[in-house]
Amino acid sequence: MIVLTHDNVRNLLPMKDAIEVMDHAMRGVSDGKAQLPLRSAVPVGDGNLMGVMPGAIADPPCFGVKLVSLFAENPARGLSSHRGAIVLFEAETGGAIAMMDASLLTAIRTAAASGVATRALAQKDAKILTIIGNGEQAKHHLEAMLSVRDLAKVRIVGRSADNVSAFCEAAKACHPTLSISGGTDAQSAVADAEIICTVTAAKAPILHGDWIAPGTHVNIVGSSVPTMREVDDRMVERASVWVDYLPSTLAQAGEIVDMIAAGRFDANEIKGEIGACLAGNAPGRGTTQEITAYRSLGVAAQDLATARFVYDRAKDLGVGQIVSF
Repeated sequence: MIVLTHDNVRNLLPMKDAIEVMDHAMRGVSDGKAQLPLRSAVPVGDGNLMGVMPGAIADPPCFGVKLVSLFAENPARGLSSHRGAIVLFEAETGGAIAMMDASLLTAIRTAAASGVATRALAQKDAKILTIIGNGEQAKHHLEAMLSVRDLAKVRIVGRSADNVSAFCEAAKACHPTLSISGGTDAQSAVADAEIICTVTAAKAPILHGDWIAPGTHVNIVGSSVPTMREVDDRMVERASVWVDYLPSTLAQAGEIVDMIAAGRFDANEIKGEIGACLAGNAPGRGTTQEITAYRSLGVAAQDLATARFVYDRAKDLGVGQIVSF
């Protein structure tokens, strides 16, 4: 078994490569080439959770499980809100071949999946991005969006003006030619945005559908349990919605679950899974005025495909610690 650290994952998984891994993985999900039990979450006290995400994929053939803790207050401690490990198994004999840090891998693959959806659904000439949230996912989503669109202007929104300012200064150091500004007013920041990413831990909507301009693409990313939601009903009503995996959407996407229960939305109104869209088996953007939305929850196939990519590259480069049982 190869054991890979946070730093190993960072060095082995560039965003542009992660986006191509996600493109391939999501096509496989929608083509029925993955076994994806719904994630389970175990309360571990003080509102914190341990998530368990098992799964298997056919291409590349492997299976495994991600064990990850979800501690919403961790960013205030300078830590990721998602901490844990992925154990990867090979499909020929069932041996465990790798264990690696899950926090950075999860952050990168989540942003890369949004990059895939943005590449497929956002207007080709989109140049204005607003990110609501200023934590770890905001950093990786900025990188992912820059990988798929030639952006000219970026706005960052958060609850704390000081934290937003610090994020913007760090982002400017990495992207000195890019116009980056920040603030605490989401409504004004999204008014003329052409791409929006919500990457918060909000339990109630922080993005309203009536704020969105025609033609905008929205990645709804931060809420991953049915008791949380980042967007209001009007957002769902106005947008054409694609998802990563339909069964998890219907069970865990708070705004979809709530609206179906209230009789205000039907599952058949979802345009389809993003993998089917990529393969041409579900529609893509129809017009320049259409508001498109990608509802990301994250599935084990994304973790497994990314972990296998990292494992293969680690073997090729001789990276990691070998552990024998």
